[in-house]
Amino acid sequence: MSQPTEPERGARAAPGRARRSDARRNEQALLDAAARVFADAGIDAPVRLIAAEAKVGMGTIYRHFPSRAELVAAVYRHQVDACVDLGERLLQDDSQPLAALREWMDAFVDFLATKHGLASVRAQDESSGSLHDYFLDRLVPICDRLLEAARDVGEVTAEVTGYELMRGVGNLCLLGGGDGRYDARKLAHLLLAGIR
Repeated sequence: MSQPTEPERGARAAPGRARRSDARRNEQALLDAAARVFADAGIDAPVRLIAAEAKVGMGTIYRHFPSRAELVAAVYRHQVDACVDLGERLLQDDSQPLAALREWMDAFVDFLATKHGLASVRAQDESSGSLHDYFLDRLVPICDRLLEAARDVGEVTAEVTGYELMRGVGNLCLLGGGDGRYDARKLAHLLLAGIR
């Protein structure tokens, strides 16, 4: 019997690659569903709600995330990554740099203000230090780049760093809670107006 040629080997490998890519898509769908459920019901929401939202069985969730702490940490990282991806898209768009920074800040406020307990993952997860580092390592550079783009065209004049701006926005979001009279986005826009 002859040995398979390179194309035949590639053809045999393709289903494995397709399965891996399907698994990644399924994991992303689970993380999106979990983020929605956590935003509505908090991180203690029953896993069955996440399964229903993702339209998968409970076993599928546990196969990807054997514990709640792992799921919560994965959702946290997923949302951080979504903020980074948005920043990258905005930097490549033709939009005005200040408008791009404002749109990114709105997404950052939404992440901070609607995570309903995701911040408490640090109390539940032994790797919380690494989660906090992940947050800073991923988000501070993209915020710095958005600020720099706005500074380059004269739309921002204040000497403020991405870290300082994020800390300021974070403090504005900290005590908002479920108070419908408080709009963290509005305050973040006022902060942004102050650095112009």
